[in-house]
Amino acid sequence: MDQAGARPAEAAWNNSRATFLSQVVGPHFEALCREWAMFAEEEVFGELPGRVAAGVVADPHHRTQIQVDVAVLAQEEPGRPQRILSLGEAKWDKVMTAGHVDRLRRARDLLSVKGYDTRDTVLACYGGAGFRDDIPEGVRRVGLKELYA
Repeated sequence: MDQAGARPAEAAWNNSRATFLSQVVGPHFEALCREWAMFAEEEVFGELPGRVAAGVVADPHHRTQIQVDVAVLAQEEPGRPQRILSLGEAKWDKVMTAGHVDRLRRARDLLSVKGYDTRDTVLACYGGAGFRDDIPEGVRRVGLKELYA
């Protein structure tokens, strides 16, 4: 195929790439991260997960919502607040930064106010494109190497 024949296909891909990444690849990567978390060893989150899901935390002060891509919950214990083992954000095509961690901290604080036990919650960044050096110590970084090990 000549150069002219390739250009319309290239232009079509360039026009649809962002949509494909956000609506297909991104959600698939998030699901992969949740699956990894569900089968993580006990030392990853302090104990074996009871349930892993995605969710949204309302932030009434800022009138926004915080999306949590990977929420790892402990086994439920009757009469005790639900313990959150980990809150994570997953990005396939963006480098993870301290800003992502700040949103997770805010979500953790809001969930604590709502009665969840977040004392030992591990904050986690799941990154397909890597991590900036500004992510604080103690935040779990899960990259492609860990996901595919």
